[in-house]
Parts: sequence; C-alpha cells; structure tokens
Amino acid sequence: MTSLLKRFVLPIVLSGVFSQASAAEPAIKLYAMDCGRAQFADLAPFADTGEYDGHPGTLMTPCFLIRHPQGDLLWEGGLGDRYAEPQGGTQLPLYRAIVDTPVAAQLAQLGLSFDDLDYFAFSHGHGDHLGNANALKRATWIVNRKELEWIQSIPAPPRTNSKLIETQAQAATVLIDGDHDVFGDGSVRILNAPGHTPGHQVLLLRLPRSGQVLLTGDLYHSHENRAEKRMPVFNVSRSETLASMDRIERIVKNQRARVVIQHSMDDFKALPGFPAYLD
Repeated sequence: MTSLLKRFVLPIVLSGVFSQASAAEPAIKLYAMDCGRAQFADLAPFADTGEYDGHPGTLMTPCFLIRHPQGDLLWEGGLGDRYAEPQGGTQLPLYRAIVDTPVAAQLAQLGLSFDDLDYFAFSHGHGDHLGNANALKRATWIVNRKELEWIQSIPAPPRTNSKLIETQAQAATVLIDGDHDVFGDGSVRILNAPGHTPGHQVLLLRLPRSGQVLLTGDLYHSHENRAEKRMPVFNVSRSETLASMDRIERIVKNQRARVVIQHSMDDFKALPGFPAYLD
C-alpha cells in the first residue's frame, strides 16, 4: 500500500506544487525616484474653480523605475538632470525647478545607467514629465499616438516642447492607441485616461506583495483635487477628464488599488525611500 501511495499520490502532490510555483507572480519592484520639485508662486492654474487662487505651493515631480523579469521600465522623465545645478533651483516661466540629485546618479546606485533601461513611457507630454527623455536613446519608447501627435503639433501646445523628445525619432517605438499591457502578463498596464492632455495615461501595477498600485500621472495633482474632482484650467477637455476620473476610480475600487498621486509630496514620502523599493 505504501508503494502504491508513493507511485500515485506523490506525483499528484508534486504536480500541484509545480503548478502553483509556475503561477507565482513575477518578481516586480517599484522604485520611487526623486526627479525634482516644481515650486509655484501661485497654484491658481490647478483648479478651474478658483480654490487655489493666490496660494503658493510645491509639486513633487517623481520618476518611477519598474524592474520586471522581462526588462526595466522608466515611467516619467522628471524635470531633467540639467536643473541639478545651481543649487536652489532654476526659475522657469511657470515655476522654479529644483533637482537635488540627478536621476543618472540615482540609477548608478543600482548599477544602472539610462542606456541600461529597456522601456520608457510617460503619462503625458508636459515638460515636467519629459526632462530626461532624450537620455533614453536605447530604450523602447511606449507612446500614445494621440499624445505624440499633440506634442509635435504646430504651433506647440502650452507647456510642451517637442525638443524634449527628439530622441524618440531614432528610438525603437511602440505606438499605442489605448490601454497597453507592457509585459503581456497583466502586471504592468498603461491605462488610457485622456482629458488633461489628448493622450494622457496612468500606470497600474500588480506587485507580488503590495498588490495593485496606481500611479496617477496628472489625472490628479492633489488629494483635494481627487476628492472634489477639481482640475487645472489648462486641461484640454473637462468632459474627458471627468470621464477618465470616473473610469479610473472604478478600476481602483474593483482592484482595491493603492492610489499614488504623483505630484503629492505626502504620497511620494509614503513610498520606500530610494534605493529601497515596493514589491
């Protein structure tokens, strides 16, 4: 009887173990990188209903490195390493750009350089999200088709500069028209969320231990904007923004996702400090 158990039961048990192992979540790591801060003398443009008129404030401008067994993805390009000098920031027409530690130096802590990154994607085409984009010469760019056309349109839309993405013309590029599963396993998904810009998008991650995490791009700029459905005066479509908010909030609820408002200083500080990571 014992020999029969070994012959028939043990293989079944082992088969179940291997089946569970093969279905295990990929070992994904999320690194939150300090890619600068945008210091505004007046936050009035960030609510078309007047709540911030005359109030100064600072917005975080992070980048996120997602390390997946199939490759490394950089989400967002930040303000740009060129603003790391002088200390104290550089006054631009809309805000003061402050970069304490270049992204290149942060990548070096992981033994990486821009040339080592496999993929680059960004939520939208405003300058504070594309500052280091031209350094991604060897990465495959994943770009929303409408957003690319909008950035490159003439005359240039406000808050855009097509020179920030000159590398894209020579880089390998995947043009997308809606949602996109980056690695084909559901763990890293770009979700279409237009309104802020024509091809604005957010990033939904499924981490093995932390579960679902949503990186909001500029769907929201603050917790107050999310709670009250406020939006900047410079959004290209109010109706599309509201529709995107509704869709993404339903996904967040259904997936029980943690929402990271990218421009929120508090949300950034709540993530593991680089080079620690969320997994």
